[in-house]
Amino acid sequence: MIAHILEKPSRTFAGVKYNTNKVDRNTGELMLIANFGAVQALNNPRPQDLVNYLLMVSAQNRVIKNTQFHAVISAKGRNYNKQELTKAAVMWLKEMKYGDQPYLIVFHKDTENNHVHIVSSRVGKDGKQIDRDYEQVRAVRNINKVLGYGFAMQYQFSTKAQFYLILENQGFLGRNYLNEEKLQKKLSSYVPDKARIADLKELFIAYKANPAFVQQMQSQNGIDLVFHSSEGKKPYGYTVIDHTTKQVFKGSEILNLKYLLDESLNFELINKPVNIDLNDYLSHEAITYYSEYASEPVYIGPIMISDDVDDQQVLGMKRRRQKKARTNTR
Repeated sequence: MIAHILEKPSRTFAGVKYNTNKVDRNTGELMLIANFGAVQALNNPRPQDLVNYLLMVSAQNRVIKNTQFHAVISAKGRNYNKQELTKAAVMWLKEMKYGDQPYLIVFHKDTENNHVHIVSSRVGKDGKQIDRDYEQVRAVRNINKVLGYGFAMQYQFSTKAQFYLILENQGFLGRNYLNEEKLQKKLSSYVPDKARIADLKELFIAYKANPAFVQQMQSQNGIDLVFHSSEGKKPYGYTVIDHTTKQVFKGSEILNLKYLLDESLNFELINKPVNIDLNDYLSHEAITYYSEYASEPVYIGPIMISDDVDDQQVLGMKRRRQKKARTNTR
């Protein structure tokens, strides 16, 4: 997903009619009208009603030559639907200081890439110009922030799948991080934290018999356990997201899934491994699955409206939605 601000100047808000014409031709869909005061009370406001309101707000500052703010937020292909693009646009506008401005968002469906157009006024309701310094740079930064990439990059992880799992776990929209070089550099610098792994192993062994173990880890220890399974089948693996130390671990690095879920486990065999197959001692699996995604995303950063590589197919980000197994690369 990328954000780009269109530079063509307009004091008549030509962008409004450009986009509403798309709606009239059924190649666009009006997704949202916000902060237009009494105009929003109309059942079906005309394009000119929207233009007149924007002109009224802009008239407070005659110095500004280009009063129209016109931007596009675009995704590669159909990676994001119209609702997701609209949600990203609303959050992005807030980061760009346009959250309280009158604006409209129109979804375009006449190209290969889903995208939304945003039209607003560069003149604030206080008569001052909305900040334009480094606008294109901030546009990129803020779309990355909204998608969650900045947040996820604070963590230590060993695979791309873990990077995207952080985003999914926290309710972010991000799926296709375009800064491949930065991501690869992060992956290559990963060094497993053996001390933290040992602490987590001890913690899991001490509390795993608690029926509310997963919830307890989350609420009291800042640890999310994400189990991976095929549709209708028992988990075959799990990932540990440690928000306390901002690290992600494969569950097998800490405690074998069967050990974690088997209450009849002989703890001495775990702490003092011997040269035998301990799986032979496991009689059953007590499967508990709990996962709660944040309802409100944390705001974070950028991108470029070009090649959005669909890493979801490779890394399994779409598989949950398609009710298929996740790839076991975490």
